[in-house]
Amino acid sequence: MNSLPSKCIVDTNVPVVANLAKDPMNIVDELVDCVDACIKAVEHVTSGRGKLILDDENDIFDEYRKQLSMSGQPGIGDHFMKWVHDYQYYLLDEDRVSITKRDDSYEEFPNHDDLQEFDISDRKFVAVANAHPEKPPILQATDSKWWGWKDALNDVGIAVIFLCPDYVKKKYQEKMVQDGA
Repeated sequence: MNSLPSKCIVDTNVPVVANLAKDPMNIVDELVDCVDACIKAVEHVTSGRGKLILDDENDIFDEYRKQLSMSGQPGIGDHFMKWVHDYQYYLLDEDRVSITKRDDSYEEFPNHDDLQEFDISDRKFVAVANAHPEKPPILQATDSKWWGWKDALNDVGIAVIFLCPDYVKKKYQEKMVQDGA
């Protein structure tokens, strides 16, 4: 994994994967390094070494809440959720980005032919990255579909940091074979 950025957007699957550490006996071998990378990313943000970027309408926060525990227990990802809840309003104004819903997407979502099929539920992360003046990277854990969109996102100036690149690439290639691509 590359070094982590000073500012970033954290896809929900990062703290969700970090939560797998609460039951290490159930982590499949191919995810051991990935869980470790996600824990390091969560700790990078919660320690203040990396600044979290959110949207000012709480679309990202609301997604976190649906998949993580606000109590901060029992996992590391749940601790991240509580930290976000407690510290979100201490973020600099420039790091609480305004995005505008438009139908099932956002005005700030980039217009690129290869992003037409981008997951509706993940567009908020891209819209926030695109709307922020520094275009901070998005931390991504295990969603292999993002591997197929990385070049198009790069074309529009949005970087994705894959915390589990070997795993994601392998899963993406397996899906492409299954889909006959």
